[in-house]
Amino acid sequence: MAEKSKVKAVTTRTVLESKRSGDRVAALTAYDAITAHVLDEAGIDIILVGDSLSNVFQGNDTTIPVTLDEMIYHAKVVTRSVKRALVVVDMPFMSYQVDTQETLRNAGRILKETGASAVKVEGGKAIAESVGRMTEVGIPVMGHLGLTPQSINKFGGYRPRGEEKEEAAAILADAKLLESAGVFAIVLEKIPAQLAAKVTKTVKVPTIGIGAGQGCDGQILVYADMLGLTQEFKPRFVRHYANLAEQMHKAFIAYIDDVKKGKFPSKEESY
Repeated sequence: MAEKSKVKAVTTRTVLESKRSGDRVAALTAYDAITAHVLDEAGIDIILVGDSLSNVFQGNDTTIPVTLDEMIYHAKVVTRSVKRALVVVDMPFMSYQVDTQETLRNAGRILKETGASAVKVEGGKAIAESVGRMTEVGIPVMGHLGLTPQSINKFGGYRPRGEEKEEAAAILADAKLLESAGVFAIVLEKIPAQLAAKVTKTVKVPTIGIGAGQGCDGQILVYADMLGLTQEFKPRFVRHYANLAEQMHKAFIAYIDDVKKGKFPSKEESY
């Protein structure tokens, strides 16, 4: 691996140029220093400090409870460990839906207090004005369309979005609006692959899919899902690259057994 001082950092321009060059964008979430460091060393392009930490880290059923201060705290932790990847931070529920001025203040806090490079927001037409204002003042924004978890109470479930003709048309229209507002990328979550491919071909900014097929310009997953840590969450779009929950379980049992039987620590492990 190249020396850290010589590693070229991923920027929003890098992500935008990937669309033209055909280089696919690889993204994963992180909420802690250790995970962020390992991801960065592995060469991930984007690390999203996602509001999914509400589920994965805090144990909540939805992303709604996580606060702006909590997102800022976790983003600080992540950015300290990252030298190369582009760090993007989710703006949590009700931190950008009230009005444009509050959105600017909250997004500004995120960038100023964490050192992250961009924010991510969910929605299209309803927030397009705020997105445009953020990009105008120099706050890079990533969009998010399709299944938007912060709207779970409105939709009443996590079913795929855009399966009906009218909703599909709205998603495509929202993607165009977000592009016009200046986003540098758009996450497309749990929409039909054909629709995602159409959106990807329509807009000039990269699309990053999660449960949206191969037609997107990149992919993102929650790191705990792809590592097999969230055993009860098994959607079709998650590929398990490891089963760390099982390995951790076995390691914990072995440790407990060694302690109970006086096998740990050994003489060599003592001072």
